[in-house]
Amino acid sequence: MKKTLDIQALIIGGGVTGTGIARDLSLRGISALVIEMGNINDGASGRNHGLLHSGARYVGSDPESAAECAREAQILKEIAPHCIEDTGGLYVAVKGDDESYVADFPNLCKGAGVFCQNLSVAEALELEPELSKDAIAAFKVKDASVDPFHLSLENMNQAIEHGAKYYSNCQAIGFSLDRTTSGKKSIQRVKVRNNLTGDCFYITPQVVINAAGAWAGMVTEFAGIHLDMIYSKGSLLVTHNRLSTHVINRLRPAADGDILVPGRTVSIFGTTSVRLDNLDVIQPDFNEIDFLVGQGAQMIPGLETTRYIRAYAGVRPLVNSQNEPTGDDRAVSRGFYLFDHSRDDVENLLTITGGKVTTYRLMAEKTADLAAKKLKVTSVCTTAQTPLMSKAPSKLIEAGMSVKLWAKEPVPGDSMMCECEMIPKSHFKELILWLKQNRETADLNSLRIHSRLGKGACQGTFCSMRVTGFMYDEDYIKGSQGLDNIRFLLTERFKGQKPVLWGSQLAQAELNEAMFCSFYGLDMESDMESDMAEDKKGQKNGR
Repeated sequence: MKKTLDIQALIIGGGVTGTGIARDLSLRGISALVIEMGNINDGASGRNHGLLHSGARYVGSDPESAAECAREAQILKEIAPHCIEDTGGLYVAVKGDDESYVADFPNLCKGAGVFCQNLSVAEALELEPELSKDAIAAFKVKDASVDPFHLSLENMNQAIEHGAKYYSNCQAIGFSLDRTTSGKKSIQRVKVRNNLTGDCFYITPQVVINAAGAWAGMVTEFAGIHLDMIYSKGSLLVTHNRLSTHVINRLRPAADGDILVPGRTVSIFGTTSVRLDNLDVIQPDFNEIDFLVGQGAQMIPGLETTRYIRAYAGVRPLVNSQNEPTGDDRAVSRGFYLFDHSRDDVENLLTITGGKVTTYRLMAEKTADLAAKKLKVTSVCTTAQTPLMSKAPSKLIEAGMSVKLWAKEPVPGDSMMCECEMIPKSHFKELILWLKQNRETADLNSLRIHSRLGKGACQGTFCSMRVTGFMYDEDYIKGSQGLDNIRFLLTERFKGQKPVLWGSQLAQAELNEAMFCSFYGLDMESDMESDMAEDKKGQKNGR
């Protein structure tokens, strides 16, 4: 890697917005570089429901955002259907819910331009038999399920095909600013640290785009600009099986534990809203999980007894632009904010934050429009008409796709490396070669991000060993790299399993402990054994 890189647009943040901006700029012929301090979608873009909003959730609190969601969801369904499962959605009220809100709901939807169709309770139960028999009202909407990882990978890969660059594990750690002839400050150089090696290098951009999500305020501080962010954590649960055909929403003003999203072979349920003081620790806690399960069971009783394979948490990138006397973060706008920091005396710094996955393309368009204007580029946005399809093997991230492709064109002598997600050896070989030829190392974590590795019921127990052995056989890794890879993957997977260690998932964790600690001699994190011991004691009390 060169010590100094010249680029037209530097994008800080490799989530769906940052990668979407890279795609937009590259389609306009603008050279762009995305740096991400971790891996793609490490922030809120990879830690959400995977819900493509119809807009119905915001018709009461933020009708402008609701209308944006309705328009942008339709565009994404047209340009990226392979990243979306058009499930449709239901809004369901149960006994005890606010009947005045139920009565107002159709008119609120109509006012925001959001589709809404009244259903009888019997019709709703016929569509979704797992619904509570205490349901009192139901409406059909145009919600869908979207894979945010697939979306971001396609954005970044298509951007790379048009000349963009992407550096993972690279973090901006400082700006060098000078006065220009305009009298304003300008970022001349950005100091970047490779978080894997510790080495630093410099980027000399013409425009810097801050798309760091919840970390956006930390980036603007490098330029001496304060951005008042609210850190609102949302925790979610992943079920072992898919529990519904439709997205199911609780028909009430937005609250905790009121959305179930079918995500291919699983369901994702949540979320909470917990204010954080900082971003040092972002993970669900046991009280949140218990509360979520209790709330969800009111709408879908099966959530009380189903197996959960993991939990995770993300932080909503909210901007504190108004006085919130109640401290309710759900009252903060879900719209997005685009700041031209010329107003703050820095002429080539933009910040885009807020919003949601559903509106990322619009966020990218507005940001790219402003960046292009600063760069004196007149080409216009084409992302709403250009199919979001790259030549990279991103299709392997789609649940069930590997086995479909393998069945269509089986490779002689092939074998299944991952039985939970049915991924054959030939597909890992294809992916490893692509990773090595492009921009990343081929380790287990990279394979997890670009495929379904470690995302099934065993959470990497068996596939990690098989794929590591294959990588040794093919001379992709050497020495202790294999065990180091397995240790890192399973440690990261365990963080998500820890809050749901009861029943079958506890047995799975005990198997992992027996295999990898006793047989392979891999050390666990210092607190893992005590956590598991505590959970075993708790079995007599149910969860």
